[in-house]
Formats: sequence, structure tokens, C-alpha cells
Amino acid sequence: MFRNGLEPWHIIVVVVVAVLLFGSKKLPDTARALGKSMRILKSEAKAMKEESGTEAGPVVTPAPAPAATVTTANNVTPTTPANPVDSPR
Repeated sequence: MFRNGLEPWHIIVVVVVAVLLFGSKKLPDTARALGKSMRILKSEAKAMKEESGTEAGPVVTPAPAPAATVTTANNVTPTTPANPVDSPR
């Protein structure tokens, strides 16, 4: 069914439609911008691949420091509300 997917006349129709939509003056600028975007995308993908390749070992994160316990004179830990806006005044 799709043995000959792109025939030469398909390409000609696409080119004619592009010229009609964008005009012949805008096509070189559009092609240049598309090429520049593709180069940037390619270089960013390569940088990401190199960056992920350098981190061969597992990522070790330091354990969080234990929270300090604040006590009052009666050895009672004061409690603070989770949301200070909702606290009674």
C-alpha cells in the first residue's frame, strides 16, 4: 500500500504550498532559522548525553541532620501550629 511513500510529485506539491504560504522572500530565513534550531537541539542533546555518561556511580546524598529539640523549664517541648495563619491569637 505505502510501497512508494514519497514520490517526486509529493515533494513538488509541498514546495509549492510552502512558497504560497510563506512567500519566496521568507523561505531562506525560515530555512536558516530551522537549521540553527536543529544545531542547537543537537548540541544540547549531545551535552546531556555526555553529562549523564560521566555520572557512572550512584548518586549519594548526605543524610539530613537531626532536628534540635528545644525544651522549656518544665522539660516540655513546645508545639507550633503547622500553619501560622490558622493559629489563635
